[in-house]
Amino acid sequence: MIRTYINLFKNKEIRNKIFFTLAMLLVYRLGAGIPAPRVDAVKLLASVSQNSIIQMMNLLGGGSLQDFSVFALGVGPYITASIIVQLLAMDVIPYLSELSKSGQKGKMQMDKITRYLAVILAFVQAFTMTYAFDVSSGIIVNGSVSVYLYVATVLTAGTMFLCWLGDRISAKGIGNGISMIIFTGIVANMPWQFVGVYQELVATNMTGGLLIFIGYILMYVLLIVMVIFMSQATRRIPIQYTSSSVQRGRSDMTFLPLKINSASVIPVIFASALMTAPRTILSFFPANSITEFLDVALDYTQPWGLALYVVLVIMFTFFYTSLQVDPEKISDNLSKNGSYIPGVRPGNETKKYIAVILNRITVLGALSLAFIAALPFLLPMITPLPRSVALGGTGIIIVVGVALETMKDLSGQLTQRSYRGFSGK
Repeated sequence: MIRTYINLFKNKEIRNKIFFTLAMLLVYRLGAGIPAPRVDAVKLLASVSQNSIIQMMNLLGGGSLQDFSVFALGVGPYITASIIVQLLAMDVIPYLSELSKSGQKGKMQMDKITRYLAVILAFVQAFTMTYAFDVSSGIIVNGSVSVYLYVATVLTAGTMFLCWLGDRISAKGIGNGISMIIFTGIVANMPWQFVGVYQELVATNMTGGLLIFIGYILMYVLLIVMVIFMSQATRRIPIQYTSSSVQRGRSDMTFLPLKINSASVIPVIFASALMTAPRTILSFFPANSITEFLDVALDYTQPWGLALYVVLVIMFTFFYTSLQVDPEKISDNLSKNGSYIPGVRPGNETKKYIAVILNRITVLGALSLAFIAALPFLLPMITPLPRSVALGGTGIIIVVGVALETMKDLSGQLTQRSYRGFSGK
C-alpha cells in the first residue's frame, strides 16, 4: 500500500491531478466559511444543536448549514435532481428513456436537464428552508419576502458553483467531483466532532468520561470496519463459457460479482428526504394536534419516527437495487457472450436464479445499511450518551464509500500508465 502511494506521487500526471483536486477542495472550504447575508449566527447555532431536521441536513450538506454559509445547501439539490431524472428515465418519460440509450450525446443532454432541475430544486429548498428556520428560530435579520428571495438566490448560486467545481474535479482531478465535495465537507468537521465529544464527556466526569470516550473511539473504528466490509462484500456467481468462447481467448471459468449493497448510501438520502420534507412543510402551519402528532411521528429521535426511518431505508434499498441491477439484462448479456451459470438453464431460469440471489444478499445489505443509518439516533435512546455526541453513521458510509472509489480510481490510472510505459506507447 505504501509503495502504491509512492508510485502515485512519482507519476507527474497523477500528481498534478491530486494537487488540482486539493486546490479545488480548498476553494470549497474557503467558501464554506463565508456566511450568507442577513443571518444571525448566534440563533442559528442554537437551532442546529436543538433541531434534528437541521442536524440531518447539515450532515448531508457537509457541515455548511451549521454556519449557514453560501454553500449551505451543498450539492444536495443536484443529487436529488439526478436521482429524479434517473427514475424518470426508467421508462416513465419516453423522451428521457431515449436519451439514456443514446450514448454520450444523450448523456450530455440528460446532464443539462439535471442542472436545470437542480437550479429549481435548490431555489425552492433554499427559500423554504430560510423561511421555515426564520419562523421557528428567527435566524434572519429583518426577515421579509424580499430578504428570503435574496438569501435563496445566494444559496442557489452557491450550490451551482459547487456543481461547477465538481465538474472541474471530475474532468481534471481524481475521483467523482460531487462525491469528493461531500466527502471533504464531512471529513473537515470530524476533528471538531471528536473535540466536542471529548469536552462533553470528560468535562462532566474525568475518569468515567474518559473511559466512555475511549469506548466511543473504538465503536467508531468498528463502525468503519463494518462499512468497509459492507461496501466490499460481494456474492460471486460462477460463470462458465462455451467452448467457442474459450477458443476466442476467454478463460473457461469466471465469476459474476453481486454486491450486498448495490444501492450505496442513496437509500439513506431518499429516506432522510422523505422524513424531513413533511416536517419542513409542517413548519409553515400553526401548531395543532395534527401537526404535533406528525412532527413526533416523523422525528428520528423518537422510537416511532426511528422505526419508520429504518423501514424506509430498507424499502429504498430494495427499490434502488432493482434499478441498479437488472437480472433480465444480465441474463441476456450472458447469452450474448456465450456464457452460462453451471447447473442453470440460460434465459428465464438464469434471470430467476440471479433475482433470488440478489434478493437474498440485499436483505443483509439493507439491514446493515439501516443499522448504520439508525445508530446515531439509537444510541442516545439506549445509552447515557447525549444526542450531541452520537456516532455519525451516514457520514461514515459516505466517507468510506468515496475513499474506496477514489483509491480504486487512482490505482486504475496508475495501472494504465504503467501499461502504457511497458508497451512503449
